[in-house]
Amino acid sequence: MITLEKAQQHLDSWLDAELKVSKKGQSYSLGSRTLTYANLSEIRKQIDYWSSKVAVCKIEESGKTVRRAKRFVPRDL
Repeated sequence: MITLEKAQQHLDSWLDAELKVSKKGQSYSLGSRTLTYANLSEIRKQIDYWSSKVAVCKIEESGKTVRRAKRFVPRDL
């Protein structure tokens, strides 16, 4: 189980990674070689993932339940 502290650590790490990539760029070239630091879209996906994990952990720690809405469409076969 992921704790709030661990989820927050991961989120902070990904936010730091986004800052570093945005300042330095995603890649650089040296001669004919190119080095890619990170994929910014992947970093943003991870930020979204860990943000939602932090939110869920906060809700769970407060003693409330996480409600998930589901939608269905009845079909007459």
